[in-house]
Amino acid sequence: SMADLPIAAVVRIAKANGAERVGSDAAELLVKKAEAYIGKLTKEADKLASHAGRKTIKAEDVEMADKN
Repeated sequence: SMADLPIAAVVRIAKANGAERVGSDAAELLVKKAEAYIGKLTKEADKLASHAGRKTIKAEDVEMADKN
C-alpha cells in the first residue's frame, strides 16, 4: 500500500532537523513510523473527543493524546 505522507516532505523535515542526507530505505521507514504515530495519536484523540460527547477531534484532544 502506498504511503499517504509524501516522502519528500518527510525528508525535508529530517533535513530541517539536522540530517545531511537520508537514504531511500530510511526515508520510507520514517514515513511509515510517522504515519503510525499519527494513527495512534488520532485514535487516542478520537477516544477523548467521543468521551466528551463530540464527533469532532479538537486541538485540545490531540494535545492531551500526545501526553499519554
